[in-house]
Amino acid sequence: MSLPSELNKILEITSTHNKWRRIESINLIASENVMSPLAEAVYMSDFMSRYAEGKPYKRYYQGVKYTDEIETLAMQLMGEITEAKYTDLRPTSGTIANAAVFRVLAQPGDKAVIAPVQAGAHVSHTRFGTLGALGIEQIEMPYDADKMNVDVDKAIKLIEEVKPKFIVLGGSLYLFHHPVKELAPIAHSVGAKVVYDAAHVYGLVVGKEWPNPLAEGADFLTASTHKTFPGPQGGVIFSNNEELYKEVSRTIFPWFVSNHHLHRLPATAVVALEMKYFGSDYARQIRKNAKALAEALVERGFKVLGEHLGYTQSHQVAVDVRAQGGGAKAAKLLEDANIIVNKNLLPYDPPSAVSDPSGLRIGVQEMTRFGMKEEEMEVIADFFKKILIDKKEPSEIKKEVIEFRKNFLEVKYTFNVNLSEIKKQLNMLILT
Repeated sequence: MSLPSELNKILEITSTHNKWRRIESINLIASENVMSPLAEAVYMSDFMSRYAEGKPYKRYYQGVKYTDEIETLAMQLMGEITEAKYTDLRPTSGTIANAAVFRVLAQPGDKAVIAPVQAGAHVSHTRFGTLGALGIEQIEMPYDADKMNVDVDKAIKLIEEVKPKFIVLGGSLYLFHHPVKELAPIAHSVGAKVVYDAAHVYGLVVGKEWPNPLAEGADFLTASTHKTFPGPQGGVIFSNNEELYKEVSRTIFPWFVSNHHLHRLPATAVVALEMKYFGSDYARQIRKNAKALAEALVERGFKVLGEHLGYTQSHQVAVDVRAQGGGAKAAKLLEDANIIVNKNLLPYDPPSAVSDPSGLRIGVQEMTRFGMKEEEMEVIADFFKKILIDKKEPSEIKKEVIEFRKNFLEVKYTFNVNLSEIKKQLNMLILT
């Protein structure tokens, strides 16, 4: 039979997307990354078709003996690079990881103190997201606009007054370390637990370029496995508290996850090994690139937040583009030139500005993985200037972007392997 037209359309859309995002564009979305070909090879395995409810060696299905082995190994590797005693990889996202922890630490009607939205709190920390869905009352810490961070002194007084069940640090758009070691003792003194959402900076944590929240007093570290940690999409929970960990682990299934997408496991294990051997170099270059991009943008006339603080300690750069027409317009113009960023609320934006905020959030982790360094950040800043300040036609700059990107198509910070032999070893000929 001839192939249905719908199938050709599916193939065409997928192929066009792959070419656009992997070959022809500069991706600066702060919440994304790319896996190595090796990690992608093990990701495309028969595990993707299977079920394994429950925990390793305590399943509700047969046929899982190798799932048990790979899940155990992946947890061991992740715990090793994170310096955590207990690891659970079953959450299918960072938000699900947060939900499982929040559900155990508080009951509906209880209070949680979160980092201020201006300092980067993720929606899952708020009454509009997971916290609200669980019926937990959100109380926001005060914000220090000068430090672009939690106001520590005022937060201490708030925690002592409210006596919440837990506090949450870490988040989404945040450029500087949240004060874990300053606030954890205060939280513990009133019986509260500390949850650190490291979704964005987890790769920097394991690369030793960001303080480890567990070492600074956090009771739980939750994370995504696909941002500065360049793995498959998914979530993870870490803790050094055995009693609390066991309670949370019992909650993940069946409360929030049934089957936990098993093809993530070998891919996550591979990336954990990549980060064990190459993570320090990768994380260090991410931070160098973020600072270099911030400085280059300022030199070209952009307003980059946090200048008096060194712009950033993370992979992110926040740019105020009101003078260039606002975040929505700027992001669209850049996309038309194959530069992918996201519009973003800045600390001084009202929530009502969400559809057209003042800023752009930029992340350098994916382009760093493709081998870009400080000098390439200069080139990217030039593209920004041409499009947003010089107002050149995006379609013309797009040609320059495509030509520039041709030099950065190979994933770095991974093992040098013969991929054909690896695929044979994985029995991929059978799968294909």
